[in-house]
Amino acid sequence: MELRHLRYFVAVAEESHITRAAEKLGIQQPPLSQQIKALETELDVQLFRRKPRGVELTDAGRLLLEDARQILEKVEHARAATQRTARGEQGRIVAGFTSSAPFHPLVPRVIRSFREATPLVSMQLEEAGTGTLVEGLRNETLDVAFIRSPVSDVEGIAVHPLIEEDMVVALHAGHRIAAEGDEEPIALEALASEPFILYRRSVGPGLHDAIITACNGAGFTPDVAQEAPRITSTLNLVAAGLGVSLVPDSLRRLQMDGISYRCIRQRPALKAPLNLACRRVENSIAVRRFIDMTRLAAAAFPVETV
Repeated sequence: MELRHLRYFVAVAEESHITRAAEKLGIQQPPLSQQIKALETELDVQLFRRKPRGVELTDAGRLLLEDARQILEKVEHARAATQRTARGEQGRIVAGFTSSAPFHPLVPRVIRSFREATPLVSMQLEEAGTGTLVEGLRNETLDVAFIRSPVSDVEGIAVHPLIEEDMVVALHAGHRIAAEGDEEPIALEALASEPFILYRRSVGPGLHDAIITACNGAGFTPDVAQEAPRITSTLNLVAAGLGVSLVPDSLRRLQMDGISYRCIRQRPALKAPLNLACRRVENSIAVRRFIDMTRLAAAAFPVETV
C-alpha cells in the first residue's frame, strides 16, 4: 500500500464520485478506478459500492477512511516539521551564559529577537562558569554560550567576539570617594589601599585576571579580601561595605541599593569582553541561525548605550 493509494481513496470517498475525484486529483478517471480496484484487491475487501450516479463507502471503507485521514495528516505534519527544521524554524537550542553576561542588553535583546523570529524553536537557558560552559559545548549539552573569559583549549570550539565594554568601580554608597559627589573618573591607583572583592577566578578567570593585571599596571597588587561565586554576589558584598570591586559597566543596570559606580581613568582602558562560544562544526540549522543573528546584532549594537 502506497500513500498515493490512500490519497486516491480519500478523494473518492469525499467526492462520492470517481470522475469528480479524478478531476480534483488531476488524473484521468480510468487510472483512478484501476488504483481503487488495486487497493481493494490488496486489502481483499470491498471499499465502495457502485451506484448509478457515484459510489458510497462500505462499512470497511468507512473504517479505512478514518485511519487514512489520520495517516495522511501525520505524513503532512512530518513533512512540514522536517522542512521547518531544515530552515532553522523548528528545533531546540540550549544557551549558556556566565553570571554577568545577561546584564548586557545585547544578550536579552538577541534572545528576544530570535524567539520572535523562530517561535517554534524551543530555547533553554543555563548559567555556569566559563569552564563548565565550554565543557557543555564539547559534550553537546549546550549549543552556544555567552562568556567573558578566554578559552584555554580551543580545539573544536569557535569563539566569536561580540562586544567590549568598560569596567567601572563599584563602591559602597557611603565610601569617601562616593561621598565626594564628584562624578569624574577616578584613577585606579586611588584604590591601592582598598580591600577588593573579586569574582572567583575558578569560575570566571577572564575578569579576575584582567583586574589583577590592571592593578599591577597601576603600580599595586590588590588586597583581595573576598571572592564571590557570582558577580551579583560580589556586588552584594560591596553593598555591605566589605570592599570595592571592578565590574562590567552593564551591571549598573542592577541599580542595587547601597552601591555607587565610578568610571576608571586608566590607559589602556580596562575592558570586559563579551563573546559567543560555540562548536566549530555545527549541524543544527537553528543553532547556526542563532549564531548568525547574534553576530549581526553585536555588529550593529550602539556602543554608546552600554
